[in-house]
Amino acid sequence: MNLEFLFYPKSVAVIGASHVPGKIGNAIMKSVTRQFNGKIYAVNVKGGEIEINGRRFKVYRSILEIPDEVDVAVIAVPAKFVPDVIDECGQKGVKGAIVISAGFKEAGRADLEEELVKRARKWGIRVVGPNCLGVTNLENGFDCNFNPPERQARPKFGGIAFMSQSGAFGAAILDWAAKHNVGMSKFISLGNMADLDESDFMSYLKDDPKTKVITAYLEGVKDGRKFFKIAKETTKTKPVIVLKAGRTEAGAKAAASHTGSLAGSYAIYEAAFEQTGVLSAKSMRQLFNYAKALTMQKPAKGDRVAIVTNGGGAGVMMSDGLLEKGLKLAQLSDETNEKFAKAIAEGKLPHHMSYKNPIDVIGDAPSKRYELAMRYALEDPNVDVLVVIALFQSPALDEGIVDVMEKVQEYGKPIVFVAPGGDYPEKMARRIEEKGVPVFETVGDGVDAVYALVKYGKYLSEV
Repeated sequence: MNLEFLFYPKSVAVIGASHVPGKIGNAIMKSVTRQFNGKIYAVNVKGGEIEINGRRFKVYRSILEIPDEVDVAVIAVPAKFVPDVIDECGQKGVKGAIVISAGFKEAGRADLEEELVKRARKWGIRVVGPNCLGVTNLENGFDCNFNPPERQARPKFGGIAFMSQSGAFGAAILDWAAKHNVGMSKFISLGNMADLDESDFMSYLKDDPKTKVITAYLEGVKDGRKFFKIAKETTKTKPVIVLKAGRTEAGAKAAASHTGSLAGSYAIYEAAFEQTGVLSAKSMRQLFNYAKALTMQKPAKGDRVAIVTNGGGAGVMMSDGLLEKGLKLAQLSDETNEKFAKAIAEGKLPHHMSYKNPIDVIGDAPSKRYELAMRYALEDPNVDVLVVIALFQSPALDEGIVDVMEKVQEYGKPIVFVAPGGDYPEKMARRIEEKGVPVFETVGDGVDAVYALVKYGKYLSEV
């Protein structure tokens, strides 16, 4: 599905634009004018002029007064006026309408929402929302999210697309991603999905070259058959990760009153996700652990994991976590064991280290010792995934580990790095991620990452 015009418009009209701070129409104008280079028009029945972000805008009383073409209209007027505004947009030749306004199905006005869709269909306009935060394209700065950046940060540009049925949760995710240095391609606030739904956007993102992983927070899908079909097509080329809310009966009822969506039985969703290769996340953190791993590393060809660590306890915790997820600790080959024994005999590795998987290089390990152990593990045909745990609190572990992590990717096997702790590990984590290896803060996060790489890899091998 081609929805390029929604994310890469040449011209945008904000209908309901305002000069009054705190008004939604004012906040949207501030967001749109911050980084977007396309043409921007302000529309409000009051007319006049407004100043936003140091730029002056003539305010048109109607979109029909704008002398140029308009690709997308962002609508923030009271719900009762929206159908008539859609008609004017249709006369103007607008391709897409992003309806921020609330007060439709979720407020008991299903009739008003039906009227909105009827008018949009008549003109061939595609609608995002209503009752939404709109869309944000982190690549070109087109952003109609009305939350100000000092309250809700925007993440850097990257490979993860995220769509959310909850605007507030979507805003929190964007903020979280920015704080954790996670790059995103596009954000879509789905709202009531009166027209475009999660499956339509999944279909678009499947072919979007800027998106490597598709993630979503969903309370319910609009059309089960359509979702099943499109998800099955999409997962053959890109991972799809869904955080499904309404897993309990009480949660399902809350979801129905929130966006008017039918949450349905969670067991049915779980079965559908399993059959279509969609990864099901149970928390926001897990969603991003999965997404980060799959954005930065290739899926695994098997479920046999090797661990290299400078902390024995962390290695044991990682082993427990992997086995609880149904993964396997790799049995290192005789040849690998011989390599380790020889290196120890030659003094390249210390006698007091253990090379039974987990491979414990001991707390006094410098980066060179790590590199040797990693290479031996990655050269082993019995190893599908490598987990590296580094307790950077040890003064022996030097900054050479950053270049080592770049070099060992030559083996083509997925690698997950875990660096628990505070500021210094965080600083090293950012440097290692710049080399292409995802770094996780806790052992549990690392377990999630390995699970996603193995689970998606297994799915790909079977389709």
